[in-house]
Amino acid sequence: QVQLVESGGGLVQAGGSLRLSCAASGRTFSGYVLGWFRQAPGKEREFVAAISWNSITYSAGSVKGRFTISRDNAKNTVYLQMNSLKPEDTAVYYCAATQGALTAQARFYDYWGQGTQVTVSS
Repeated sequence: QVQLVESGGGLVQAGGSLRLSCAASGRTFSGYVLGWFRQAPGKEREFVAAISWNSITYSAGSVKGRFTISRDNAKNTVYLQMNSLKPEDTAVYYCAATQGALTAQARFYDYWGQGTQVTVSS
């Protein structure tokens, strides 16, 4: 079992930056692929970025060049650095973990955090 707790969300103006953190506890953190997803009101949950145990990353096209995912296995934490934020980035952001392969498919992630709200004002 893995427990995930996100933090770092908040209100920011367009063009600003935020860094989300996701702290994991439970089983060995380093063996998991970790992902960030988001869900805006009235929309389906969508993939943002994922990172493998050896820090290979994969990002959605909508955030490429603006968001960066990273992990610190010693601290059992995964980060999402978000720059040049846009109003359309407004959503609840979720951290997720899987022992499977690096993937953008939410259905393959076994563990989820409770989410953190990010609001970008225009």
